Amino acid sequence: MSAQRLHIVPSRFAVEHFPEATFPEDDEWIALVRAPEGLTVVRDAPSWAEGEIWIGLYGDPAKHGRETGMPAAIVGPLAEAGIPVFVTSTYHADLVLVPEHRLAEATATLREAGHRIDER
Repeated sequence: MSAQRLHIVPSRFAVEHFPEATFPEDDEWIALVRAPEGLTVVRDAPSWAEGEIWIGLYGDPAKHGRETGMPAAIVGPLAEAGIPVFVTSTYHADLVLVPEHRLAEATATLREAGHRIDER
């Protein structure tokens, strides 16, 4: 797998699970995943948010669809380092979320694996 160029998304994200919902009650979401066990919602985390906050690493949209293995190239080194991820994809690129408190470790791990990280 080739080295990837990633951008750190300036937003902070919250990942929420609603076991009984099929659609969120508001329009303040970024991504939705509906599954048998309920609804997962990714949204911008407010500045005052507590709990698990995630930071996004966004792949290079110019390469999406032309290169295979982007999620594996990113998730593999993070998994080896024991860093949790939440992955979602858009039409143009993949978004890999890592816990905010582990961002420095995640970027160091990815750089060590040969990836380029553009800072916020």
